[in-house]
Amino acid sequence: MAKNYESEVTQFLKQLKEKDPALESRQLAGRARLWDKALDSELQEGYRAAKVPQQPYVYYQNTQA
Repeated sequence: MAKNYESEVTQFLKQLKEKDPALESRQLAGRARLWDKALDSELQEGYRAAKVPQQPYVYYQNTQA
């Protein structure tokens, strides 16, 4: 593959960012709003403590019980 080769997807993304320079900052803001959250360690510990272990083969009907 040539060193200066760019795929069609890469070319499309570059063109998209050239047309709308604010696109990347809006993407980062959206990610921060949905994913980049500070987690409450006390709350997370409560979730872990309340977790019920799943039985193996959940779709298997045990008829011998």
